[in-house]
Amino acid sequence: MQYKSQAVAKPYFIAAIGLFVGQILFGLIMGLAYYLVPEESETELASPKLALLMFWIFLVAGALTIVGYLALPYATLAKLTGNDILETMGREFLEQPLITKVGIVIVALAFLFNITLTVLKGRKTAINMVLLLGLWGLAVFFLFSFYNPHNLVLDKFYWWWVVHLWVEGVWELILGAMLAFVLIKVTGVDREVIEKWLYVIITLTLVTGIIGTGHHYYWIGTPEYWQWWGSIFSALEPIPFFAMTVFAFNMVNRRRREHPNKAATLWALGTGVMAFLGAGVWGFLHTLAPVNYYTHGTQITAAHGHMAFYGAYVLVVLTMISYAMPILRGRAANPEKAQVLEMWSFWLMTIAMVFITLFLTAAGMPPASCRCGCSASPRARCRSCRRKTRSRCSTGCANGPA
Repeated sequence: MQYKSQAVAKPYFIAAIGLFVGQILFGLIMGLAYYLVPEESETELASPKLALLMFWIFLVAGALTIVGYLALPYATLAKLTGNDILETMGREFLEQPLITKVGIVIVALAFLFNITLTVLKGRKTAINMVLLLGLWGLAVFFLFSFYNPHNLVLDKFYWWWVVHLWVEGVWELILGAMLAFVLIKVTGVDREVIEKWLYVIITLTLVTGIIGTGHHYYWIGTPEYWQWWGSIFSALEPIPFFAMTVFAFNMVNRRRREHPNKAATLWALGTGVMAFLGAGVWGFLHTLAPVNYYTHGTQITAAHGHMAFYGAYVLVVLTMISYAMPILRGRAANPEKAQVLEMWSFWLMTIAMVFITLFLTAAGMPPASCRCGCSASPRARCRSCRRKTRSRCSTGCANGPA
């Protein structure tokens, strides 16, 4: 461990392991930044005490919020936490009580203040600048969780500014910076080479991800030009994920040394592959408007979400923990037996996630059916829509096969 203040990352990693629900906020966004930024900036963290204080505030507030979810009816929780002052609750992924949202903003601002000061007083690299841009992007887009218009179209329009632009926008900046940091450490490849790849990836991410938000606007009441814009740019979104995968394998193949932490290298390669398959390939399967018309709201969406979150979120958390925790405990890597066990866990989880994705995809395949809404029927025509279908109507459709 090069800098003493990097030790503040340790409780965040421990909390990430113990609290799976909070792993993103604790284990990755904050814990990773507190470990990565001092080393990249070649300086101590601006305020380790502030980092530890914010950790305990965030941990206690998060635990109390979860207890509130479990112990109280949601309507009662909304009333007790001041939702009548500013109505922000009741939306998927943004259902936190108002006081919790305010607490998140306060902790996030303290965190960003600490990280930004550290970067400004130390060495500026492509990795810590891209990471900083991504972290500020997360904070800015989270502010839209406070905007809850009564018009459902507007609500959904701005809701995606948090959900999509986190996942398929600024998050990829953080993901790219993290992978670049770990790959520099485990491969020994020149920083200049890795940083050139990083610039290409973030450019592709911002160009495709921001306008690609339009693939969420197909059926919510927005102008129809979003079907063109959303289809074109979201079809390009797999490109940065593919570039990330090529980047990871290319750096490992060009490595100048054999790092003792082979498990961290495996997690890093798995991150690129699974993020590309989940967010890229499975996202592309149902992103074009004519296809999405039939797949929207089916289990194909769930298949895409499961593998994408596993690749782009879970695996990168575990990559960083796998690399950093041995160093925080005073050694370059875990013993070989522990690494073998760790690599077994990677393959078991990854294979399980592949099968989950395949089964959900099969469950989400839309059945052939009449336009009038009856079940499919082979080589028959519905009297209402005169469309050939594949299997005999089994629902007692009033029109019946002709």
